[in-house]
Amino acid sequence: MDKSETIAASGDEPHVELEEVLDRLQTTAYCWDFASDRIDWAKNAAAVLGGIDIGAVGRGRAFALHIDPKHAAARYDDVRRVAKAPVNASIPYALQYRFMPEGRRGKAAIWVEERGVCITDARGEPVRAEGTIRVAAERRRRTRPQSAATGADPSAIPSRAELTGTLSQLLSGRAGRATKGALLLVGVNDLTRINETYGYDVGDEVISIVGQRLATAVRGRDCLGRFSSNKYGIVLHGCDATEAVAVARRMIACVERDVASTRSGAVAVSVFVGVVLLPEHAQSTQDAIGRAMQAADMARVNPRDRFYIYDPSSPREAERKRTIAMADEVIRALNDRRIAIALQPVVTSGSHDPEFYECLLRLRLPDGSVLDASEFVPAAEELGLAKLIDHRALELTIDLLRAAPTRKLALNVSALSTTDRHWIDALEALTGKDRKLTERLTVEITETAAVSDMEATATFVTTLKEAGCRVALDDFGAGYASFRSLRNLGVDMVKIDGSFIENIGTNVEDETFVQTLLDLAHRFGVKTVGEWVGDERAVDLLEKAGVSYLQGDFFGAPELHDDKMAPTRKSAG
Repeated sequence: MDKSETIAASGDEPHVELEEVLDRLQTTAYCWDFASDRIDWAKNAAAVLGGIDIGAVGRGRAFALHIDPKHAAARYDDVRRVAKAPVNASIPYALQYRFMPEGRRGKAAIWVEERGVCITDARGEPVRAEGTIRVAAERRRRTRPQSAATGADPSAIPSRAELTGTLSQLLSGRAGRATKGALLLVGVNDLTRINETYGYDVGDEVISIVGQRLATAVRGRDCLGRFSSNKYGIVLHGCDATEAVAVARRMIACVERDVASTRSGAVAVSVFVGVVLLPEHAQSTQDAIGRAMQAADMARVNPRDRFYIYDPSSPREAERKRTIAMADEVIRALNDRRIAIALQPVVTSGSHDPEFYECLLRLRLPDGSVLDASEFVPAAEELGLAKLIDHRALELTIDLLRAAPTRKLALNVSALSTTDRHWIDALEALTGKDRKLTERLTVEITETAAVSDMEATATFVTTLKEAGCRVALDDFGAGYASFRSLRNLGVDMVKIDGSFIENIGTNVEDETFVQTLLDLAHRFGVKTVGEWVGDERAVDLLEKAGVSYLQGDFFGAPELHDDKMAPTRKSAG
């Protein structure tokens, strides 16, 4: 006879422990005191929440670090931020989010449903939350209610396809002649801040409210359409520059006349407007959209007017055309195998014997002249070609390592490649994981790239070192990270930014800064390179300060590996 039968036979009421019920439902409970930020959990919390150490989430802030960053702000708002809350009330909440038992760096994740009440005091201030968290069998999409305050319905506004169709019709006009008009792009300011503060649902509400307000200010013959996640487009018919400016100002005023009422309360909202006149400044749909986006970018940083009319004669437009032309040349050079390597020696302090050679990129033009990296790499990076260049540079470097079995080389990679697994895959494929090659290769990453995503950079460095490569931190001293945090990356070498070395001997502040960096590097056991060494005085000062290696024109300018190529226009790396 089992336990249930015994209970039934005795006539006693069955007794079930609360924890047993919670366990069966894969549910736990908590009480969160806002003043102390302490969370008291039910006994089964650790098991329900993926085996987490419950002591690690005994505070609200600690628990938030185990929530997907996309959901953390919204969860906080739903639980704690109660707009115009009644006094001494218990206000219910229900939400769903992605929980990460191992923290945001871990891979484990479960979807959970949280329900509870937020309890307010005599002033209407939230004081604690009491609730349950249940593991969701599958992610269920929450139906977002239509904004009761505005009646906002994003589907009522034409799509981007409809907007561009209207724009195309305006530009084609009758008898093939464009009709006079304008294209406006209206963007929502600070949407990232709104999303992070109030949650993505509220951000969507704000975008929808902006669209509804813009709709009230559009003339009958004009077309308003959704352009992108935070922008609306407006095609104006039959207007000149003066009328377009008037419409832009009216749009700004109609959006900003009042705060946006959202589920999380009142949210201040503002917009910026980019204007391109048609067909004066664009004869095609593609040009009109591209130039309107440029104008919107200018409007976004124009705090006074917050609108900007595209100006084809501006220095920015001239620079944009130069960038595009250079990027086109880079693509042709990649296809024609006109990207090459120039080698510059990095010598050992004292003996001045070459320790390794840095591989510097060069581009040969069809007329035989050669550009150094500073003349084409920035344009290529701006237009998203950095990965292509990095891959070609890697191919050339590995070829050089194979051709010279005793030579050691160093290669720069862009910030994009430090977070790109394809670059590592290419390294393994080109070397065949042959450590006779990888152990002669130093990979240089910039301090700026390391600071921008320390976690991804650390993973990249670890992978390179496991493959046998050495890793150097380039341009060190030009960024904002602490030496200790960068040392934790495990780099083998730092290259002190040349801007601090070119004035060494004449600038006391630079000398002191360089000496400090060298002392710290020595303390942490990291090798150092002094860049841009141009004269004997700099050599003496750096060697006395304890630098490990020296690099600069004093020991040899970069020389093209391809003897058939013409001399470079510049000798700087």
